[in-house]
Amino acid sequence: MNILIADDHELVRGGLSRIVSEVFPLAKIHEAPNGLVAEKMLRAENWDLLIMDMSMPGKTGLEVLKQVRAESDKTPILIISIHPEDQYAIRVLKAGGNGYITKACPRADFINAVHTILRGKKYISAETTEKLASLVSVDGRLEQHEAISDRELEVMKLIASGKTVSEIASILSLSVATISTYRHRLLEKMKLKNNAELTLYVINNKLV
Repeated sequence: MNILIADDHELVRGGLSRIVSEVFPLAKIHEAPNGLVAEKMLRAENWDLLIMDMSMPGKTGLEVLKQVRAESDKTPILIISIHPEDQYAIRVLKAGGNGYITKACPRADFINAVHTILRGKKYISAETTEKLASLVSVDGRLEQHEAISDRELEVMKLIASGKTVSEIASILSLSVATISTYRHRLLEKMKLKNNAELTLYVINNKLV
């Protein structure tokens, strides 16, 4: 069995590698320090499972996931993250991911997620399934932030954290004009008037 673990923190990679090696002692475990390296390794070799962090420098786990799926790579991928499952689980599954779990989860849940995905099934926790159901309003529509793109969600959270347009442009390696366009789209889609209302929405919906 060939397993790749991608995370920009060496201690996290090492911890995950130890857990996986204990469960699958015959598995060959390799590590990637960021998304770009993980993407190259995926193309160079066949893998039974990729365990990948959501937030990495250079290229995020979600961006890598979308890219490899666009190239018809069917490697099972489990996304791990510090972000709550109800914020990103749907997006990960829609992008072609096989599961999503938080870094704060119990060891047993992580092992269960790995076993579930290796059996060819999708994984999200039972608790998250209930939370996702609660996101749907009585008329069957998803909450406003579920209708925006992944990049728009990222920009929205950065605005709510107090970052300026210039700072966001630098963080995401995009132009100021592009970030301004994202901000305009966000306010329009979310039916909000300004950054203050956007920040309040983010806080009320526990997106940060």
